[in-house]
Amino acid sequence: MYLKIHKDKYSEVVAICDEDLVGKTLEEGNLVINISERFYKGDKVNEEEASKILKTALNVNAVGEESVQVCIKLSLVDEKNVLKIKGVPYAQIITT
Repeated sequence: MYLKIHKDKYSEVVAICDEDLVGKTLEEGNLVINISERFYKGDKVNEEEASKILKTALNVNAVGEESVQVCIKLSLVDEKNVLKIKGVPYAQIITT
């Protein structure tokens, strides 16, 4: 998996995706997601490393089976709230 943290002075977003999805665009009906290197390709992490960061994340974009499963295991998102685009799981977690 790749994990990248985007920070500005007001917020932080953790982008995590399965390694094989970087650079792809998924389209299905009105749903389109561009899994760009600029946004998603950060450090390669395993589940344990990802979990440490995701546990404290307030905002997360997760794409792919492995990445979304980590979020589900941590109870960051319920499986019923995960979208699938071309069969690929996608979850956005926003904490207010």
